[in-house]
Amino acid sequence: MKTIFISLLADESMHQVLKAKFIEGNPLFMSFVAIALIIGLTFCIERIIYLALADINTKKFLSKLEELYKGGDKEAALDFCRNTRGPVASICFQGLLHSEDTADDIERTITSYADLELAKLEKGCSWITLFIAIAPSLGFLGTVIGMVMAFDDIEMAGDISPTIVAGGMKVALITTIFGIISAVVLQIFYNYILSRIEHLTSQMEQAAIELIEILRKQ
Repeated sequence: MKTIFISLLADESMHQVLKAKFIEGNPLFMSFVAIALIIGLTFCIERIIYLALADINTKKFLSKLEELYKGGDKEAALDFCRNTRGPVASICFQGLLHSEDTADDIERTITSYADLELAKLEKGCSWITLFIAIAPSLGFLGTVIGMVMAFDDIEMAGDISPTIVAGGMKVALITTIFGIISAVVLQIFYNYILSRIEHLTSQMEQAAIELIEILRKQ
């Protein structure tokens, strides 16, 4: 890392420094870490976009829904839910479809569909956790293999000189550094995704409670 800072101070671009370190760390093993990072980021970006599109103004939505339903236009209320994106609108739509059922049946229906919507929100998250675990593991693997190769170099040279040992260890440890950095980046995105899922889950719970109250008042 000290070498990276020195290189930056010497007016080398970050891109050039990373490229040099990528080559130093053995392109074969570094490529595996890079692939894990890229695929993990792809899942993260897909989830972030999906969750952003699923988020709506719940208070405004429920206010409009209550206005339509209390006005006696159930079909308009259903169309409003159908044409609104996100899990909140979906569970409200199912609740309105079963508005003629008993309160307990409506609550069970809403709970069942809320579970389905939650599963949709969490789709792909298991893959992100997989790549969070894989990235440093690949880095450690590259390090171990790099150390074995360094010892082979020492054996071939027939000398345990500090230059040979330090050079081999440096190359071996670079893969671990990049593996850990990749895992940290993915973990930050993953925690953000979890926070968005929690936010949407609370919106769904709020919507379910208020919808049941709306239906009971009729």
